[in-house]
Amino acid sequence: MTGKQGRQWRSMCKGLVLGTLLTSCMILLYCLSTPQIHFSLPEVPVPYSCAHRPSHLHPKPTTNSSHQTHGQTCAPKVDIMFMKTHKAASSTFLNILFRFGEKHRLKFAFPNSRNDFFYPSLFERSQVKDYRPGMCFNIICNHMRFNAPEVAKLLPMDTSYITILRDPAELFESSFHYFGRLVPFTWKIPGDDKLTEFLRDPHYYFDPQGFNSFYLKNLLFFDFGQDNTLELDDPRVEVGIKSITDRFQLVMLVEYFEESLILLKDALCWEMDDLLFFKLNARKGSTVSKLTPDLRARALKWNAIDWKLYQHFNQTFWKKVDAYGQRQMAEDVAELKRRNAEMASICIEGGRAVEAGSIQETAMQPWQPIGEKSIMGYNLKKNVDKAHRKLCRKMLMPELQYLTELGVNLWITKLWGHVRDIINW
Repeated sequence: MTGKQGRQWRSMCKGLVLGTLLTSCMILLYCLSTPQIHFSLPEVPVPYSCAHRPSHLHPKPTTNSSHQTHGQTCAPKVDIMFMKTHKAASSTFLNILFRFGEKHRLKFAFPNSRNDFFYPSLFERSQVKDYRPGMCFNIICNHMRFNAPEVAKLLPMDTSYITILRDPAELFESSFHYFGRLVPFTWKIPGDDKLTEFLRDPHYYFDPQGFNSFYLKNLLFFDFGQDNTLELDDPRVEVGIKSITDRFQLVMLVEYFEESLILLKDALCWEMDDLLFFKLNARKGSTVSKLTPDLRARALKWNAIDWKLYQHFNQTFWKKVDAYGQRQMAEDVAELKRRNAEMASICIEGGRAVEAGSIQETAMQPWQPIGEKSIMGYNLKKNVDKAHRKLCRKMLMPELQYLTELGVNLWITKLWGHVRDIINW
């Protein structure tokens, strides 16, 4: 080896070591940073809504509701707890909530310094930006590990609790892709198709005490504050599912997203215009692993608690659809799809999502998983008419940018992003 080659080799090794150390520190900071001082906050109940005259927020006649008599009027419900589960179209729904909150001048309970409530720690009120006991909030919706008693002390007593679930096999595939490089025990999995190799014998690779291991086993159950490593026949599984059932008025399903929104509209007395959306944070098709029947069965067996949870709420979901009316549901879903298609033709250049490299505005670039740019985004049409310009931009705006616009300080998230850019992740 020549002297020049030796110097290049040493320089490369130093860079690799430095990058590894820096990355490890930032992952630990991002994933484990929690308030260091834990103190008992006084309990001041929030029995009312802090919305501007909530009983007079655009009352509208009910058209078809399982809870209202035809012809009655209702006011839109504005006190909402949305439990944002991972990799389950939650970013798309967050955009809907952000726009609804701005429309009605509602008060959001946001995190401070990052875009989640110090996940995977259990939620505490002290994690809310500028929180003081007795403060009133209307909406909380960022990622958290659910902690029912603490959430209940933050919001009005009649708050509507909403969440969303996704088929656990598809969720596992998505989570493995998105978070796999943040789970150290996956680094030793051989071959290019790590997901298939992992599902071949997950117990061989999985370390329940491993760093970030929760991303790869029963992630839904974990997000709800439960123990994701329980055996399926453990009585605590049934207790956990019952606690979720008792707490949440509506559990939406990713696979039936439009139907879920119509049920939401019915339950909260919203308007069809409140439901308009574009699919955000979606992966390009070439990065999605197509699960064979065998792999799907293995994924469901590995995530058996999530599968039981999903099956339970799939049944309750269709009972709500039946109560709403199958025919009315079909008509309303068709109307929502029509309006979304109309907005796409007005707002989106080319009418569809594009890969990250083709997004023209930096402000419209979505957050990407480590190691690649697989999350797609949109280009805003340049000639959008004045009447739609603001709405189009809001509907297309990625989550982090929207949070910043709403006044959330994301310095930890942004610092982690800069570090990834420096080391070319």
